[in-house]
Order: sequence, then structure tokens, then C-alpha cells
Amino acid sequence: MNDDAARSMTVVLMGVSGSGKSAVLPGLVGRLGAVAGEGDAFHSAANVRKMASGRPLTDEDREPWLQSIAAWIGERERAGETAVVTCSALRRGYRDILCHGHPSVVFVHLAPDRAELERRLASRSGHYMPASLLPSQLATLEPLEADEPGFEVTSTEGPDAVAEEIVDRLAGRIP
Repeated sequence: MNDDAARSMTVVLMGVSGSGKSAVLPGLVGRLGAVAGEGDAFHSAANVRKMASGRPLTDEDREPWLQSIAAWIGERERAGETAVVTCSALRRGYRDILCHGHPSVVFVHLAPDRAELERRLASRSGHYMPASLLPSQLATLEPLEADEPGFEVTSTEGPDAVAEEIVDRLAGRIP
């Protein structure tokens, strides 16, 4: 591990659409004094069009997106910066891409129950990801495994409370 990576931490806020990633991001960034990355901004225009049309992404669609987020993580590590990035990171293989060669990564899986997810998606407007894709995301989701760096948070509280819980649980890991 290089010295810059040892001085940095990258929190990947993960979970299905509607789990609260974008809502929790600003509060967590503020509490950690971190650099922010919105995973949706890394998607290609073709991926956005595909999701907006109600079609789920394939692994082939996701790979360049994941590689670009991984490159962003590497840039933050080399700069010695603490960072927070949102990314669904639904499968173990996707998370492996994000943390390969990036020792700063800690996954925080935001995991409200399905009823809460459905409620949030039904009330959300202006997002390209339709609620109709929730079942495919839930079917794809592979929870964090014991050997992966990170933890799960049941994100039913407001975004500030969730950010505070994450900071509390990161205690001891923050550089």
C-alpha cells in the first residue's frame, strides 16, 4: 500500500435505486471533509438511455462504468484524499472491480426494506431510473460478504441520521 492510500479512505455508498445513496452523500461528505463522486455521473449516455427506457443494464454495460469509478478512486488515493462515491455495486464482482488495487475502499450498503424502497421510488421525480427496474436490481443484489471491507446500514432514518451512523461505524478507520 502506498503512503497516500494509507492516508485516505474511500467510502462507496452502495445499494439499489432508492436506497438513499444520493441523499446521504452530502451529509457524509460534510462530516468526513471528503471529496464527493456521484456514480450516476460516470454512466455513459447509452447506459442512461437504456435505463430510462426501462431496460436493465447487463454486466457488459456496467463494466466501463465501474472501471471509470475505480479510476476515480485511484486518483483520490494518489492525492491522499478521503472520498465518498455512490455506486449501486450490486454484485461481488462489481465491488471487486472497485476495490482491486484500491486499499482505501470501504463499502457501506444502504439497505432499507422493499416497502421503503418502493415508497421512495414512487415519490421520486426527475430521475432516469424507473421504479419498474427495482425488481431486477433486487434480483441482482449480492449482499456484502464477510471478507469484503464494509458493513450494512438499514437506511430508513433521514439522510443526516444515516450519515451520522456511518461516521460512528467508521470510527477507527478514518485516517
